[in-house]
Amino acid sequence: MRGFLASSIGVTCAAALALPLTLPAAAAPAPATQSTSGARTASTTAAPDLPGSTESLPLTPRTRDRTLGAAPEQGLTRDDVHRFSLVGVTWTDPDTELRGQVQVRTRATGTGEWSGWQDIDTHNEDHGADPGTAERDSGHVHGSTAPLWVGDSDGVDVRVRANTAATRTVGNIGEQPSALPTGLHLELVDPGAAQDPTAGARPATANRTATPRLAATELPALSKQATERDMVALGAKLQPYIGPRPRIVTRHGWGADEKLREKGFVYTKQVKAAFVHHTATGNNYRCSQAPSVIRGIYRYHVKSSGWRDIGYNFLVDKCGTIYEGRAGGVAKAVMGAHTLGFNTNSMGIAVLGTFGSAKPSSAAVTAIAKLTAWKLGLYGVNPRGKTYLKSGGGNLYRKGKNVRLNVISGHRDGFATECPGRQLYGKLGSARSTSARYQGR
Repeated sequence: MRGFLASSIGVTCAAALALPLTLPAAAAPAPATQSTSGARTASTTAAPDLPGSTESLPLTPRTRDRTLGAAPEQGLTRDDVHRFSLVGVTWTDPDTELRGQVQVRTRATGTGEWSGWQDIDTHNEDHGADPGTAERDSGHVHGSTAPLWVGDSDGVDVRVRANTAATRTVGNIGEQPSALPTGLHLELVDPGAAQDPTAGARPATANRTATPRLAATELPALSKQATERDMVALGAKLQPYIGPRPRIVTRHGWGADEKLREKGFVYTKQVKAAFVHHTATGNNYRCSQAPSVIRGIYRYHVKSSGWRDIGYNFLVDKCGTIYEGRAGGVAKAVMGAHTLGFNTNSMGIAVLGTFGSAKPSSAAVTAIAKLTAWKLGLYGVNPRGKTYLKSGGGNLYRKGKNVRLNVISGHRDGFATECPGRQLYGKLGSARSTSARYQGR
């Protein structure tokens, strides 16, 4: 299938992309397949021919009450683990909320120095596939915290503490801990080093047919005129307002192990809205490490949380680089697992970092504007407009309710959550205006 690249085919290896880039009408969706990637293991699991691993370790009670689930604190201390860079905590039932605090400290590889205690965001149940979908009901999905990027480490100490709530007993009021979820596990993720993205690739020519063996590491930026020419060349309806396509690092470019995810793709009819997220992985990463952070999130979403692929459709780092997320084609309406209840006819854009108190970079906000101007423009959508999406069920809107939302919304607009953080959420008005301007409105 031809890529969405008619005018740029001589510039890059774009014609060799293994995944389709054309609009949804060009092909019928491939059927989704059942996955076993969410199965829990107690040992390191790694693909035989690609780097990276996940070590899953059960937590144990740290109080006098040794009953799992009743103990107000569980944890683990290990100094003999495989090297890792990203951590998270999972539990058995994805519909159970972890009402408490999760903290971790890690030992840096090489120096042997321990970090201070860091909080892990426990509110990750607001991400994921919609209720009633094959991905959600696969039987492999677990409850999970957000993952936290900690850098190259070889020792870990984690503690999970239940919240306490006032309870009325006969004649008095006391404090009683909430029950922690069952099956708590610590997930230690080694994203591995990216393989040479050019290994086995041949230069692209205008007459070469795309094959799975050839893959581009990026889609180059196109001018507005070149983007419009591509639409015409592919027989797509030329929209009156569309932004120039920004540079996008492909899955091949950030080193995705395609054997981890399910093989099939799931599409919706169109893209009517974009939900902006933060990954809550922390801000202690360099832009050169962003591909490693994304590989870690990808592995955590699939191997630890049991999702079919990484949840977000796109990711953006602090330097403004845009990365392809969930597989299926960057120009297509790929169903993600980013905003519980509103994954249909939408896309999820996650900025790497945590933005409750920290401000997002101007480069990241500009990247959101550029990406939405192009992607929403393919579907004739005004970034400054409003749209209706039907809720698939969540804690703000009942299933089946038509909800009026900003075309560019924050995660918290569709689900009661802190995501994308107060500071990033406050920049969405600017992103809407800039995105519309890129479209020529």
